[in-house]
Amino acid sequence: MEKSIITKELISEHGLSEEEYQRILEILGREPTITELGIFSVMWSEHASYKNSIALLKTLPREGIGLLTKTGEENAGVVDIGDNLAVAFKIESHNHPSALEPYQGAATGVGGIMRDIFTMGARPIASLNSLRFGNLDTPEVRHLLKNVVRGIADYGNCLGVPTVAGEIYFEHSYTTNPLINVMTVGILEHQDLTTAGAYGPGNYVLVVGSATGRDGIHGATFASEELTEKSEKKRTSVQVGDPFTEKLLLEATLEIIKHDLIVGIQDMGAAGLTCCTSEMSAKANTGMDIDVSLVPQRETGMTPYEIMLSESQERMLVVVKPENLQKVEKIFTKWDLHSVKIGEVTNDKILRVRNNGKIVAEIPTESLVAGFGAPVYHRQKEKPKYLNRLNSFDITSIHKPDNYNQILVDLLKSPNIASKNYVYHQYDYMVQINSIVAPGSDSAVCRIKNSNKAIAMTVDCNGPYCYLNPYEGAKGAVAEACRNIICAGAKPLAITNCLNFGNPYNKEVYWAFAEVIRGISDACREFGTPVTGGNVSFYNESPGGAVYPTPVIGMIGILEDLNFATTQYFQHADDIIVLLGEHCNEIGASEYLKLRIGEPIANAPKVDLIYEKKVQNVCYQAIRQGIVSSAHDCSEGGLAVALAESCFNRECLFGAKIDLHLIYRPDFELFGEQHSRIILSINKKNLPQLMKIAHKEDVNIIEIGKVTFDKKFRINNFIDIDVENLFDNWYNQIAKLME
Repeated sequence: MEKSIITKELISEHGLSEEEYQRILEILGREPTITELGIFSVMWSEHASYKNSIALLKTLPREGIGLLTKTGEENAGVVDIGDNLAVAFKIESHNHPSALEPYQGAATGVGGIMRDIFTMGARPIASLNSLRFGNLDTPEVRHLLKNVVRGIADYGNCLGVPTVAGEIYFEHSYTTNPLINVMTVGILEHQDLTTAGAYGPGNYVLVVGSATGRDGIHGATFASEELTEKSEKKRTSVQVGDPFTEKLLLEATLEIIKHDLIVGIQDMGAAGLTCCTSEMSAKANTGMDIDVSLVPQRETGMTPYEIMLSESQERMLVVVKPENLQKVEKIFTKWDLHSVKIGEVTNDKILRVRNNGKIVAEIPTESLVAGFGAPVYHRQKEKPKYLNRLNSFDITSIHKPDNYNQILVDLLKSPNIASKNYVYHQYDYMVQINSIVAPGSDSAVCRIKNSNKAIAMTVDCNGPYCYLNPYEGAKGAVAEACRNIICAGAKPLAITNCLNFGNPYNKEVYWAFAEVIRGISDACREFGTPVTGGNVSFYNESPGGAVYPTPVIGMIGILEDLNFATTQYFQHADDIIVLLGEHCNEIGASEYLKLRIGEPIANAPKVDLIYEKKVQNVCYQAIRQGIVSSAHDCSEGGLAVALAESCFNRECLFGAKIDLHLIYRPDFELFGEQHSRIILSINKKNLPQLMKIAHKEDVNIIEIGKVTFDKKFRINNFIDIDVENLFDNWYNQIAKLME
């Protein structure tokens, strides 16, 4: 066993506390080697161990009808959709790497989440992303946006997986710490479902894919600390991706799975070879004995420490039975990829690492892994003091606007509301030719080949809502995701989440985290959408402070008949426009209020989950009965913005004449962002049928106007403006700001 001198400075540099180091001494019964210290440091990092979040994560609803995997126990969640088919999906963050190297950080984030999907035996059919930046008036933010989008586009386009949906927000809190969350969805047949377990002592352990280099070393630890000026020196913690190699790896992996040649498989993501060997062994209640000198290397003189911690991309660990070794090697050789036996599965529950036969690490596998022996902490919580000031803001102190036309134009020009075509036109969203609903509507919809089914998918979160009320904001994120899936004509199935927060040792940050978990739990239980897995990203802060609490919800839904796929755009002149839901009497946390005040303020809109579900049921039933021309939920910008967006049909701009019986202040009704409201356009003759559905669910229904051909947008006597004017301001704003 190699000898090392472990100093307090070395322990600190590895992100370990003195208490954690003492625990390592107890586990090993001796001083660790430098390789062992590195292994513990990455596996006990926040990114890999979830040590400050796992106790709360276990309170989320994690069981439901159709789930084929247990939450957090495989590379991705998998949901049965009938006919021997299933959907694999997951969302991950690549925030810190993208802050320093936006192109490679974003690109490798796409590559990593793709591997999580095809290691389940699923072929990726779609990618989505949730992006957050600072305000676009600064060159640094424009640089980040430009290169993050380019990284996502280049990797996804080269891989041949369409990027079909997403969201982008611009808030001051994300200026130096952007959030880059990427989600991928794949389809598989039940018999191809694979596991990340290293079962069967005596089975062979293979490294497949690319060679190993020094890029990404300590990436997991790097992602578990705050960004500072010193972070610039850690650019080597950012991996470098190769989408062309990933494409070869995808095809080779699906081929060995289709031929039933493997026992288990896992992507080498955060913590690289260390993560795969320890997690796969712990899951199967086995051990591993590997020799890192056998790992294909693209740099000379790499130490065992570097090989075990490298996060070089496009690599995976595969466990195969001895009799299948040559067949697996033949397939990877055909695809011009490495496949090298580096060790075997053992029955002693020990991760044993050798270098040219000499043991350099010997650790009980369970002691390393989240959910087994890795540390679990319960941090202190305290409600933030700023909430009393912000939540008590008197919204009635805002005087009524003099010019409603200008307010609507300004809202449509807001980067948070304006069209994101500047971004999605850089993505190939039609590759694989399955995209039924393109980017821009409430949800993307992709057909499933050789069937009449389709999958709807969306990502949703409003950061300011969660900043002002994390419990209601989290409920609202799940509710809006459900509404978006429903408005596409699909039935919500399940969620994945990416929880982005600041330092968990900050009592106020941890209070918000706990409240968000409570909100997601309550909403998911009401909607019957279990949490299949996801990601927690702490330490999203810089010297300027933490980002807003941002729990991004990725949701999928099923359309049993793709002919019912619905968009948000008006389809026919003379259709009537109907509002499902109630009148709005508040503007808290709204884009309108931010436009008037300059910051998110007051309280986030509250969600009545029972009523919300009723509104969604009415919309879903109406679409399934074939009486809905378009459906669009009210969210950022409120009713007026949602109506304007509904006019922006790509084939033909429509107008709208709205005669709304007002109960409350006009600006509150038009620009407030109250939940549980959906705009439908239907043929006039179908109104009685819609009213019957709504009456049965006890949902309020208001006929508010009709679709017109004249391209005029009118609401009572408050707004009267050309739709082409609105469209131009909405469609071109971000491109203008980027110039």
